[in-house]
Amino acid sequence: MDERAIRELLEAVRRGWLKPEAAVARLRHLPFEDLGFAKVDHHRALRQGYAEVVFARGKTPQQVAAIARRLLGGRGARHNVLVTRADRAAYSAVRRIARGARFHPLSGVITIQRNREVSGKGLILVVSAGTSDIPVAEEAQLTAEAMGNRVETIYDVGVAGLHRLMRHREKLAEARVITCVAGMEGALPSVVGGLVGVPVIAVPTSVGYGASFGGVAALLGMLNSCASNVTVVNIDNGFGAGCVASVINRL
Repeated sequence: MDERAIRELLEAVRRGWLKPEAAVARLRHLPFEDLGFAKVDHHRALRQGYAEVVFARGKTPQQVAAIARRLLGGRGARHNVLVTRADRAAYSAVRRIARGARFHPLSGVITIQRNREVSGKGLILVVSAGTSDIPVAEEAQLTAEAMGNRVETIYDVGVAGLHRLMRHREKLAEARVITCVAGMEGALPSVVGGLVGVPVIAVPTSVGYGASFGGVAALLGMLNSCASNVTVVNIDNGFGAGCVASVINRL
């Protein structure tokens, strides 16, 4: 339940459209609901502006579906539901309780879209260095979209062919926040950061040959970026990048 839903609920009680007992019933599970195996944070949207996101890896399909069911809430709930790092088994379980659920197999994200309102103030641009980085980039894209942002993507514009990136100079200049996803040596965020005057969120991926150490090389390269507008999230953390980009875009 977000701030607008709380205000509408209180207004309904004030005008006599809703009995106080009914309002109490809707608020009963704030701030969280204990399912035994999980404590669902219904207060997250009110506190942070976006609903709790389900990390599916390590959970059974039934657990994922049970949490998603609680997040969907009752009548009047309007926030989007997002599940990350899911597989088809988890998707099948979620779809049984939400026919509108959509699975994105490349990134392993499940989305249940119920609110198309755009609350972000500008464009979030997601840029990937290579095609192999797209799964992480897509996780960042879907996260930012679920949190109410206009998002566009530019894929496969790494530094090995810099002319591919330069073709998109106007789009880079249009963005309010840029999420830059790269593996190998992780050089792309430094280049992008030097071209724009907005925050660049660098996402190192585990894409690369042996000496990339599962993304550690890209992580260290990004942490040592000479572009001062670059900040870095953890390896393969597209969700974290999309979330931070959304927070910045709301400010």
